[in-house]
This record gives sequence, C-alpha cells and structure tokens, in this order.
Amino acid sequence: MDDEALVLDVIARHPLASLVTHDGASPEVDLIPLLAQRTASGIELVGHVARVNRVWQVGRHEGESLAVFRATDHYISPTWYPSKAEHHRTVPTWNYVAVHAWGPLEVHDDPRWVRAGMAPPGYVDEQLAHVVGIRIPVRRVTGKFKVSAHKSDPDRLGARDGVAADGPGPGAGSNPDLLVEWMSRPPGGTSRAGAPAARRAPR
Repeated sequence: MDDEALVLDVIARHPLASLVTHDGASPEVDLIPLLAQRTASGIELVGHVARVNRVWQVGRHEGESLAVFRATDHYISPTWYPSKAEHHRTVPTWNYVAVHAWGPLEVHDDPRWVRAGMAPPGYVDEQLAHVVGIRIPVRRVTGKFKVSAHKSDPDRLGARDGVAADGPGPGAGSNPDLLVEWMSRPPGGTSRAGAPAARRAPR
C-alpha cells in the first residue's frame, strides 16, 4: 500500500514504533514513540529517548534503521469463510495493518532541538537535560494492509464478522474493532467482486 497520506495517518494514530537498529554485528529493537511529519525534503520521523537508552549512542546505527508501526492484527479462522462449506479449500491466516519506514538514524543531543521538535508545553529545562532527540529522514516507507482484500466479498465480510464476534478473545491481536473497519472498506483498489474500496482511514 503506497498511499502516502493513508500511511502517515496510520503512523499518527499508532506512533509507538519498534525501532530496529544495527551495530554491524547484530540487530537491536527499542520501543519508541515517533511522530511523522512532512518537510520540504520529504517525510521524517522525530522523537526523543531517555539519555540512559543506548539507542542514541555511537556504534548503534550501521546502515539504515527500520521503524515498524503495528496498528492492528487478528487471527483469521478458515471457518469464517462461507466458501469453506462449498469447497473446503481454505486455510487459517492472520490479518494485520502495519507500516514500515526505513532511513538513517540521526542523533540530536541538543536540548534546544528537543524543545523545538518534541517538548510539550510546560516541559522544564531539568527534564530536557535527561533526553536526547532522534530523527529519521525516511528514504522508503510502505504500508502492509492484509485485510482479506483479495477474497470475494462474501468471504472477506465473513472473516470481518468473525473478527468482530471474536473480539479480544483467544487468538486476538490488537484493536480488533479497527481491523473490522479496514476489512469493511479495504484501501487501495477494488475487491474481487469489483466494488470500489474506500481509501480514507476509518474514524
């Protein structure tokens, strides 16, 4: 899914990223909230981390870093497809909505930069001394929308109803209600039955 506005909306709604960095020997993952913003040169991700977090230290940023934003996911049972009663050629799967963004990680060990970029009103100077700013100019970004859009309308909607009924029960991931919205109106393109799919993010 390469609809940039839609991808940015997903990040805005689910800003906690799994930030993958590499030191040349092994990868590391840190959970860091990041904000996406559009600039004259493109999209960038900005945030800050506690000074004790090693992610900002020299030697942690070999090549590009990867920020993964997971919006929603849920197990999909093959029994939820009406077509199973017809031919039984169905298998279990897992639906999800996520965004992957790649770019070099920049460190801004400067309270003025952190205050200008991220600090909320009332953030005091003493606190600023304990955080470090980070910025990722995004070189590549893609949305991963696995919402049964390739299925026929009856199977897609049957799976959607299964997610809605299952809710946060066993096998559920995060935000089942949000996945129900995406499965009701898959973004980008048409369903196999030819019905136009809405491109706006669910509210």
